[in-house]
Amino acid sequence: MLRINDVKVFEDISNEEVIKKAVKKARIKTGDFISGKIIRKSIDARNKNNIFYNYTVDIEVKNENNYPKLKKVSKTSLKIEKNRNSIYKPIIVGSGPAGLFCALTLIEYGYQPIIIEQGDCVEKRIKVVDNYRYNGILNERCNVQFGEGGAGTFSDGKLNTGINSPLIQKVLDTFHFFGAPVEITYLNKPHIGTDNLVNVIKNIRKYIEENGGKYYFNTKFTSFEKEGSLIKIICEDRTFVSDTLVLAIGHSARNTFEMLKEKGITMKKKNFAVGLRIEHQQEMINQAQYGHKTKLNLPVAEYKLSYHSKNGRSCYTFCMCPGGEVIASSSEKGSIVTNGMSYFKRDKENANAALLVNITPKDFPDDDVLAGMYFQRKLEQAAYALAGSNNTAPVQRVEDFINNTPSKSIGYIIPTYKPGYTLTDLNEILPDFISDTIKEALPYFDTKIKGFNDPDAILTGVETRSSSPVTIVRNKNLQSNQTGIYPCGEGAGYAGGITSAAIDGIQVAYKIIENK
Repeated sequence: MLRINDVKVFEDISNEEVIKKAVKKARIKTGDFISGKIIRKSIDARNKNNIFYNYTVDIEVKNENNYPKLKKVSKTSLKIEKNRNSIYKPIIVGSGPAGLFCALTLIEYGYQPIIIEQGDCVEKRIKVVDNYRYNGILNERCNVQFGEGGAGTFSDGKLNTGINSPLIQKVLDTFHFFGAPVEITYLNKPHIGTDNLVNVIKNIRKYIEENGGKYYFNTKFTSFEKEGSLIKIICEDRTFVSDTLVLAIGHSARNTFEMLKEKGITMKKKNFAVGLRIEHQQEMINQAQYGHKTKLNLPVAEYKLSYHSKNGRSCYTFCMCPGGEVIASSSEKGSIVTNGMSYFKRDKENANAALLVNITPKDFPDDDVLAGMYFQRKLEQAAYALAGSNNTAPVQRVEDFINNTPSKSIGYIIPTYKPGYTLTDLNEILPDFISDTIKEALPYFDTKIKGFNDPDAILTGVETRSSSPVTIVRNKNLQSNQTGIYPCGEGAGYAGGITSAAIDGIQVAYKIIENK
């Protein structure tokens, strides 16, 4: 296989035509060509007067030696030594991407895992989430944070990741196999969208069950007991016994973190970030990123921004959702938590993103390993109270936020948070270092995205669940300090998003399979 980079395309054409251009660029002889596959597609908008697509294409030819100047690529395959020989089925707590990809990998090698999930299946979960969004009725067991598919199900379904792993393509190809659009396998910034992700999750469940795996929904993991080499996994209404327990619990599993602390599982405090959601009109973002002249049928524009303050803090955008909504994401009553969500078409009026400021253990009031979790909770409860303790979210115009003035009205940008919002002053609940850093960052971001600091841009509070507040320590075999227990994914502190969580699930499964 030969790799052709920098195939520049200045018009909207089919994938077949792109491959033809790659063949022509590489001067592949017609008789030598066998097949082609698009590996990557990105948009180069640095010159807004001349925006183009940039493709990477792999070409299969009859004799690669005829083209010595072209880069040769070959498929890499990981060799896993299958050593596990146990009568016990692996138990996975949590059915987010880490848990699901751990289960899929175990099935690939002939094992039949049991998946325990405190929330409901994704079809029923949608109704529960909507009941909170539209009626203000929160189910603390099943919500945006908990349930089949994990927290990422109600997001934008972003699949890009900052890590470098040979497993990235495996994850993308797996999502495509289970129903995600084919373009996620090659787009530079792939996303599935909440609507597609729901169907993908259902298809994964069907496959797991057809191959001997079993789900237990509405089953809350409450404790465990070590009995020699075995683990008794205790749930509210049943008990399981296994020699393998995977903790793919998600970043919001606060009761479980407290239980693990009591049971002597080693954890560490870790850095994370908190802040607000900001909304603009998507059309403004499109114009800022693409200009007005392009004739290409471009997707809605995205952005990723960061700022380093004089106070030593950083402010950055996170989980940017083009054409999306700000979604109610609480998992505890008496709190407000925000997140962003987009459907695959990304066709809503507003764009939104988190504006986050880094938090370190030095900011916590004490040395409790769970102090970061309590820091998050305090902010969430303060947001709930600030908005009137009625499940609405506190909202403020950017201009008013900068001027420390409670908002009295909104401008032309309409907040999308449901079940509703209350105009107020977000400075009242944010620590000064967070407010000050965001205020510094906003005009700087405006130099990158013209209009970012629009007086009528909307800020909604608070965004606190960007990552886990702890790391569950594990050894080189990916086990905790108690043998047979495998911390996994974002909740354990080893991932930050759907793809990296899925990869960690695969890696944990490999260790389980290799363990004698």
